[in-house]
Amino acid sequence: QVQLVESGGGLVQAGGSLRLSCAASGLTFRSAAMAWFRQAPGKEREFVAAINWSSLTTYYGVSVKGRFTISRDNDKDTVHLQMNSLKPEDTAVYYCAVDRRLSAREDEYDYWGQGTQVTVSS
Repeated sequence: QVQLVESGGGLVQAGGSLRLSCAASGLTFRSAAMAWFRQAPGKEREFVAAINWSSLTTYYGVSVKGRFTISRDNDKDTVHLQMNSLKPEDTAVYYCAVDRRLSAREDEYDYWGQGTQVTVSS
């Protein structure tokens, strides 16, 4: 079955950087669109970034555009999220998700990882 395992979360000071990774298995990774979402305590899940199978098309949420970069390695079935200039409001559990086509809509994604916690201190 499809499995997505996130890693790379942690505690970082405001202005710092983190790189999240999501390792996928049980699917044809190189034909799938991948995305990152996040959910802060008491808030709804929010779109962060998405990338199509070829890496030629990427989408970003308004709050992270210019600071975060999504990338993928189709040889290693892994997607990354490079997060720079982190802010306390970026604190959330970050989830990766997979679907056949690229979308910023949460309900388009069928498979999700367990999430990794990112905490940004002020």
